[in-house]
Amino acid sequence: MATRRSLVLILAAFLAFAAVDVAAVVTYSSRLIHRFSDEAKLLRVPRNGGGVWWPERKSLEYYELLVSSDFQRQKMKLGPKYNLVFPSQGSKTMSFGNDFGWLHYTWIDIGTPNVSFLVALDVGSDLLWVPCDCVQCAPLSASYYSSLDRDLNEYRPSGSSSSRHIPCSHQLCESSTNCKSSKQQCPYTIDYYTENTSSSGLLVEDTLHLASAGGRTLNTSVQAPVIIGCGMKQSGGYLDGVAPDGLMGLGPGEISVPSFLAKARLIRNSFSMCFDEEDSGRIYFGDEGPVAQQSTQFLPSDGKYITYIVGVEACCIGNSCLKQTGFSAVVDSGTSFTFLPNEVYERITKEFNKRVNATITSYPGYPWKYCYKSSSQELPKVPYLKLMFPLNNSFVVYNPVFVVYGLQGVSGFCLAIQPVEGDVGTIGQNFMTGYRMVFDRENMKLGWSPSNCQDLADGKRMSLSPKGTPSNPLPTNEQQSTPGGRAVAPALAGRAPSKPSVAPDLVVSSQFCFSKLLLLLVLLHVLVSSFPLDTFTTLG
Repeated sequence: MATRRSLVLILAAFLAFAAVDVAAVVTYSSRLIHRFSDEAKLLRVPRNGGGVWWPERKSLEYYELLVSSDFQRQKMKLGPKYNLVFPSQGSKTMSFGNDFGWLHYTWIDIGTPNVSFLVALDVGSDLLWVPCDCVQCAPLSASYYSSLDRDLNEYRPSGSSSSRHIPCSHQLCESSTNCKSSKQQCPYTIDYYTENTSSSGLLVEDTLHLASAGGRTLNTSVQAPVIIGCGMKQSGGYLDGVAPDGLMGLGPGEISVPSFLAKARLIRNSFSMCFDEEDSGRIYFGDEGPVAQQSTQFLPSDGKYITYIVGVEACCIGNSCLKQTGFSAVVDSGTSFTFLPNEVYERITKEFNKRVNATITSYPGYPWKYCYKSSSQELPKVPYLKLMFPLNNSFVVYNPVFVVYGLQGVSGFCLAIQPVEGDVGTIGQNFMTGYRMVFDRENMKLGWSPSNCQDLADGKRMSLSPKGTPSNPLPTNEQQSTPGGRAVAPALAGRAPSKPSVAPDLVVSSQFCFSKLLLLLVLLHVLVSSFPLDTFTTLG
């Protein structure tokens, strides 16, 4: 009996191993059908009861359809080349206070060999221009400015091997009506909001030097061809210390730097700017902001997105939201302070004045009406100002004031908003302090999230310079949920088999294993039938 049981156990074990062997080689297959084969045609359902048009194999229409389909697949697979891009000298921006008009600036490199320029950052205009072959430009010597430790530069297209003239026939030449011929170099003139402030000259194309961060590689050098204004003649504020070395327009127009970078598929069509309390900040091209940021849609003007306009539903001072304080506003980093439509301004200033615990005063030379004395050498607590947007999104300005300093510290402060005629205001740079502002041009929305411009949600620092490897480039994977790298083509995803086809070998092997398994089952049945199982008796 023991022998019989041993045989049964051995046979069962052998059967189990055989089953594992069979499972290891069993494969499933399906037949592939070409999209334009006769079999696929039979599966196509005709529309509107009509017949099915089908390209004749190897005809011109046949290959045109194949190529068109391939192009569509490539568009779906290929994202932007880089997650983030910033100026080659680093992502840092800085403000020099009243010396340079309270704007934020960054160093950029242009041309071959590259030349550095300290440009103002302006989301309210489009063109990047620099002083060039100057007829009338601001002083460029560092001795003229108390905040600089090196001279500013003048751009000379003739000294750059990568520059080329933009002819009047170019689609982005807006002044072509002033040209005598289509081959003439395209002139430009830009008049800015500030009275008598303008820049004029000629358009050229040259290389803007950048660095990338994020993705598989860090701090890769990037060269991007962009159109630049060769600013030969400046006027107004541009001769009095504002943007003496040029200005980078970041608006939605096709001639802006973000537009060129997005069109070349270097980045997603978005960028961010961050301004901190220490007069510095960051700029990143391609940044779409963190997932948890608040946002609101940009509004078109006459059906076109010519600048970044948002719709404010209401304004609040502290926890008191005021009626009839809705307005449209241009979001403009090139405007140092904030302007509100007259009626909105009156309601807000009245409520602020009622809530602030300080004595009203005036400071000669300051443009603001509502200024207050400070009772101590530190800034007292002031009411915050909150802008309400659709879907209950809110933008809180915790310190909407400009601090006035005396010899012994804080002497007072002013509510840093001014009235403006009309129904469109301006959210200036002062209101953006403490926020990472995201200009998402792909989805036409403005995003914002609190930030000190130094660390992210995971507590690591942003990239400051293209030299060396940053501890964590902005933004994190969570914040940039959209895949940003190049898709791997299916043919490159794995190695091809060494044999032309492995399917026939697998089928033969499977058939053999099934035959072996059937034989084992028959032997087991014979063995069990020949030797009946023991009858177990319960012991009492």
